[in-house]
Amino acid sequence: MKRARIIGLGHYVPPKVVTNEDLAKVMDTSDAWIRERTGIQKRHFVEDGMGTADLAFEATKKALQDSKKEAKEIDFIILATLSPDYFFPGSGVLLQEKLGIDSIGALDIRTQCTGFIYGLSIADTMIRAGQYERVLLVGSEVHSTALDLSTRGRDVAVLFGDGAGAALLEATEGDQGVLSTHLHAEGRYAKELWVEAPGSLNPVPILNLEECRHFPKMNGREVFKHAVTRFIKVIQEALEANHVTKEEMDLLVVHQANLRIAEAVREYLRLPPEKMYNNIQRYGNTTAASIPMALSEAKAEGKLKEGDLVCLAAFGSGFTWGSALIRW
Repeated sequence: MKRARIIGLGHYVPPKVVTNEDLAKVMDTSDAWIRERTGIQKRHFVEDGMGTADLAFEATKKALQDSKKEAKEIDFIILATLSPDYFFPGSGVLLQEKLGIDSIGALDIRTQCTGFIYGLSIADTMIRAGQYERVLLVGSEVHSTALDLSTRGRDVAVLFGDGAGAALLEATEGDQGVLSTHLHAEGRYAKELWVEAPGSLNPVPILNLEECRHFPKMNGREVFKHAVTRFIKVIQEALEANHVTKEEMDLLVVHQANLRIAEAVREYLRLPPEKMYNNIQRYGNTTAASIPMALSEAKAEGKLKEGDLVCLAAFGSGFTWGSALIRW
């Protein structure tokens, strides 16, 4: 039976580094305050003129190099982002143009922090169905241009960074690849983590910028509580679906939302630290890009070996959450 296997990974962050001390210069916060609550030490911000598709392009070039493939060998593009370059068209087609690929399909995924998991499920389904042989899946985010970088917005603003991660998936008939994916959503919690405007209900002409509805808002306690619970359940769901135990899992990579959340999940599952990979300390929350960025770094550091059982899990706005189990 065919399934999708990741054959190449790459990630990219813009050169500009923003430390906690840098943020303390523009808002009432401190390095100690941010580290204690999030684990984040620094993040990367784009300079003027660099957008989501630009970051995606840089990450894709590295994934192609890692897989020893060329852009012309890609059959379909899936790009997950909450920060597209434009309201429309999607950033997937902009990436396609940058890669110089004519006429193949390009799909944007808008499930925020779970975008890479949702995209992985779609790519795997396409490959299993025999529709495509090779699918490019990218998570790319530019948060910095839409944050309230003031004391008023600090609870959210200190969390996010810019970056992109890319994975090239190819059909395989062996034991390796995506074993299963598990997707969930519960829209009644949509307003606990959202950007209300602009949108079709609140178009730009009637938007009062002083109300700050165009900045992200989060009910931190509610999100934390749900995140830990949903992470644990959806990880267990993936393991049970494949009749394996947590002890058989070689590596767990969760969406990099908050180091305290990741550690709470690890401790509940009683996993040793070496079985979980985190890089939020260096990049902050990069939303749809966080999992592929972490996978790319883990591979570069030799923490992904052929035959490893790898679990991915994400939770975020929507609420949406999901997991995937992969035989590397």
